[in-house]
Amino acid sequence: MESFRGCLQLLGFLGSFFLIMSFYRWDMNQQNRAERMHNLQEVRKQLLKETCGRDKEAFSERKVSLEEMSENEMNNLIVDDKHGIIYCYIPKIACTNWKRVMFVLNQSEPYPDPMSLSGDLVHSPDKFTLLNSFPRVEMKAKLKHYTKFLFVRDPFVRLISAYRDKFQKYNEYFYDNFARDILRLYDNQSNPPQTAAEASASGVRISFHNFIQYLLDPKTEKELPFEPHWRQMHRLCHPCHIQYDFIGHQETLQEEAEQLLNILKLQNDIKFPPSYDNITPQESVSDFFRTVPLVERRKLYKLYETDFRLFGYRKPNELLDG
Repeated sequence: MESFRGCLQLLGFLGSFFLIMSFYRWDMNQQNRAERMHNLQEVRKQLLKETCGRDKEAFSERKVSLEEMSENEMNNLIVDDKHGIIYCYIPKIACTNWKRVMFVLNQSEPYPDPMSLSGDLVHSPDKFTLLNSFPRVEMKAKLKHYTKFLFVRDPFVRLISAYRDKFQKYNEYFYDNFARDILRLYDNQSNPPQTAAEASASGVRISFHNFIQYLLDPKTEKELPFEPHWRQMHRLCHPCHIQYDFIGHQETLQEEAEQLLNILKLQNDIKFPPSYDNITPQESVSDFFRTVPLVERRKLYKLYETDFRLFGYRKPNELLDG
């Protein structure tokens, strides 16, 4: 009997030991992961600092200070005074879900599930406080003291995502304001369908090559600045003027969103929504660019080269070397 009790005690001890060791390993893994992610952030911030410093004029669009920026150039900076956060949103980089999070954080606790909010709601312009709504002196103070973050993405993948979302789905606004002119100018259609519904019924849509032709046409930028869904990321968030505390990458979105919520001490209050819509796999990039002539691919890279360099995305030589 004593021997049996001794065996039970030993089993109990071993169970506790393995439980403690499992928790210890989990804790060490969490610490290692946090340290790895911290180091990655430091690398990204250092790259920005060095790249901006090497060619200040090119990467700052010839702006020498924040004071010289117009209010329109700061349209994408959302302020949360309650938590001391500034988020620069970039279309086609999980901005719907981040806007859901920012909206929820301004509600009463316990916070509702961000996924309970519709995309239409959080894209309404009156749902957020923008940085440019404050006097310039307050803007500077908030930029100095608040936690500032943005998420970026491979520039070519982002373009493909914008094309798929806005032109393959017969979006009424984008058809009326962009697609119809693109069909007329670059697809030799003198009288394209009048509406997105008519285009859908007849199967007419712009090709990815047409979209690239539109981006590369010098008249596009002269007439109006690039629409935000394909405007260069650095032109939306000004990383050479604003010292961001966190630079996330879409390619590792879920992990980095979790890390950011930990930094903000919100990990127990809110969960970042899973992202499934309009995900463009990296391997499909070459398929989209197959119809784009080599000379135009190279011009397109030049157009978005600043984004590639500032945010550490490799030059896609497989698309540019022929």
